[in-house]
Amino acid sequence: MTEHRRGPARSELARMAILEATARQFAERGYDHLTMEGIAADAKVGKQTIYRWWSSKGALVADCLIEGLLLPDDLNTPNTGDIRADLATWLGRIFALRDHPSGDALMRSLVSAAAENADTGRLLNESLGASSTLLIRLQAAVDDAQLGPDAPLREIGEALVGVVILRVISRVPFEPGDAARVVEAVLGSTLTP
Repeated sequence: MTEHRRGPARSELARMAILEATARQFAERGYDHLTMEGIAADAKVGKQTIYRWWSSKGALVADCLIEGLLLPDDLNTPNTGDIRADLATWLGRIFALRDHPSGDALMRSLVSAAAENADTGRLLNESLGASSTLLIRLQAAVDDAQLGPDAPLREIGEALVGVVILRVISRVPFEPGDAARVVEAVLGSTLTP
């Protein structure tokens, strides 16, 4: 019975070692230079152990996103009662990721991983809030009459995340005030008078 209990514990330890190694390698080298061999060596496991749970590096990156190992935890959309300020704060936090050491490379690598792997793309979308907390916050703005009842909430979220992705892949820097200007441009006629 003791042997049976050790198996799952060792498996969980190996799984976490692999995910943590993936996050480290991803941050240091970026998605393009992420290899199963490098992850296995860093995690001190065999490649076959990695392939037992993940079929590709995109799947590994997706699980790192799920485990919160790649992006900061403060990317949830605040709700202070002012939709413009809340969206500008949220977008500003995402823009600020590029100010961290290797933040720009991390964001480009995430976009690259998302382009290669559908699950990673979906999870990145969720991590940035476009399909979860952001939509909840936008719906609250409709409920509070800050946005019109017919506001296209999903499209607003996609437009905001799209600005981030476009700026990342084109390497256009984020300037002070950009977040508020983007929010005003995207919300446009959806705001109630």
